[in-house]
Amino acid sequence: MRVSPLLLLLFTLPALAATPRTDAKADAKPEIARGPVQPQAQGAVHTLRQIPEACARLEGMFTGQADDPYAFTVVRISPQCQPRARFVDAAKAKPAENGWVLNDLIRVPNAACPSQQAVVHIWRKPVDKTAKLDGQGQQRIYLEEQSQKAKAGKLDAIPMYAAQMQVEGKACAR
Repeated sequence: MRVSPLLLLLFTLPALAATPRTDAKADAKPEIARGPVQPQAQGAVHTLRQIPEACARLEGMFTGQADDPYAFTVVRISPQCQPRARFVDAAKAKPAENGWVLNDLIRVPNAACPSQQAVVHIWRKPVDKTAKLDGQGQQRIYLEEQSQKAKAGKLDAIPMYAAQMQVEGKACAR
């Protein structure tokens, strides 16, 4: 007896849908698809990414030290910049488990040691931007109401970003 491929597909789809998934965050694809990054020399500070809404720039540098091979910092773009998002510490926020979205994955090869690379995960936590409408179907913002909220420390949530860095590969001998 020969089974039709269509019939086989109809019976296997429910079984595949019922199969439990493994950790979705481990397999998550970043929102931003980026090509390979140029290998970076040791001691040269380089920009990994700018996040204008958080007024932040991510910088990195290969140090050449075995115990801490890559230095990673978040730098404010400009003192006049008004952030519309906040950059938070990834160790405290735990972005891999609390409703965060993998925004970007950057792999930076070490020019002096091709077997080593820095891997930076950038996470984004979106906020619910569902507009609350009044009886006339309009969104209204009242200055006095917003001033009172600000004084009470109950401002609306803003998007957040966090970054995690790790070094992969073997260290090269000096």
